[in-house]
Amino acid sequence: MYATFWQRVKAFLWDYVVMLIYILAISFLFWVIQIADTWLFADRISAQLTIFFSLTLPIIINFAFAESSVKQANFGKQRIGLKVSDANGKRISFARAFARVFLKFLPWEISHTIIWQISFYPETNPTFINLGFGFVYLLIGLNIFSLLKTKTKQTLYDLITKTYIVKIES
Repeated sequence: MYATFWQRVKAFLWDYVVMLIYILAISFLFWVIQIADTWLFADRISAQLTIFFSLTLPIIINFAFAESSVKQANFGKQRIGLKVSDANGKRISFARAFARVFLKFLPWEISHTIIWQISFYPETNPTFINLGFGFVYLLIGLNIFSLLKTKTKQTLYDLITKTYIVKIES
């Protein structure tokens, strides 16, 4: 049985709590050692790379390890009783899980890029900003649309990586 939209939302909300704790811990660490004003955040590129390597990439790797593990699920999916699988219900490889999670968080990373652009270059053409955020909303909308409309309840990134979110059989 495929996971429903609301089951997936609940699982992601649990995951978001975990991510928020991690984000707060990293933010506190940056504040404590006072590197926010150093070369790590000196310009748009270094700021983007700092956040990608300290926040986004560790989160992606954590999700990929969890979803390719024996449990086939990260914290949120485990709490709700879901798992990630291939078409036969089997575990997926780390590489496949990494690709799935990377595509899942792509809108998040694009948003970060746009926000850093605005922060460092407020004079940026608003059309560029609007197109960027429009693309983010399009990706999110396509993910939700495909989740609601496919018989297998797959998002766009699930369709691309040929993965499924299924209920764990009791």
